[in-house]
Amino acid sequence: MTLNLNHLRVFRAVCETNSITGAARLLRISQPAVSKQLADLEANLGVALVDRLSRGVRLTAAGEVLGKHARRLFQEEQAAESALRALMGLELGQLAIGASTTIGNYIVPPLFGELHRGHPGVTLDLQIGNATHIQEQLLAGHLDLGLSEGLVASDALKIEVFTHDEMVLILAPSHPLCAAPVGRISQEQLSTLPLIARERGSGTRDVVEDALARRGIRLEPVMSLGSTEAVKNAVASGLGAALVSRLTIELELQSGRLCTLEVDDLSIQRELRLLTLEGKHPSPAAREFLALLRKRYPH
Repeated sequence: MTLNLNHLRVFRAVCETNSITGAARLLRISQPAVSKQLADLEANLGVALVDRLSRGVRLTAAGEVLGKHARRLFQEEQAAESALRALMGLELGQLAIGASTTIGNYIVPPLFGELHRGHPGVTLDLQIGNATHIQEQLLAGHLDLGLSEGLVASDALKIEVFTHDEMVLILAPSHPLCAAPVGRISQEQLSTLPLIARERGSGTRDVVEDALARRGIRLEPVMSLGSTEAVKNAVASGLGAALVSRLTIELELQSGRLCTLEVDDLSIQRELRLLTLEGKHPSPAAREFLALLRKRYPH
């Protein structure tokens, strides 16, 4: 005994209309086609499902039982179709992104805000971690997308540089160098400044140390702090200078809390990368986020 879903769909229409003719009209097929498929279903099941009366049809006991299950089955079908339409239309869904500290704090939140305003039914999840953690979570299928400036160690991940980040020298506005009209200093002057840096192991510190070492400048910070916010606060308090991501100081520059200086022959840039799992189709929510990211940071 097996159930043919097409036959079952015809039977459900008969149940709803109490008529072979009504079922044919509802399904937009011929009356003989309905009669044949209903007869085929009864033959397959080995039981009569309807009594054929002069004024239509009436369900038998077996027909009543099957009719209840048929209604539930096709209600689930309709619910599944509605859920898929909602997902494709971004009325619901979820998006999990992993990002490094700088990207997670300064790039993703505005994009999440824009996505949420347009599609409030989508659940958004941001995990901030180092490059290794982000790659592991992507490979395990726990993240939809990764955003990192770290090196990528797996061939299973697709890499796209979506923008570049620049490291800039910041000082408190009260520092004498900020009052100079030139707006730049030499590398020798940089080497005499008390520098404040991120903690060892930070991606930002690694980039700065490597760039300075290639120019013969050894980074010996007067203090090492565990976050960019702490570094900015220390600099604003006049405790020293620092090289930080330009992405992190937009508000401080607008408010005049920090000033920036260029350093002769010193340009420190790093690639910011989008990571995706090779062969994985992006969800509708992931596609929408990618569209917002590329709009904000066009190539």
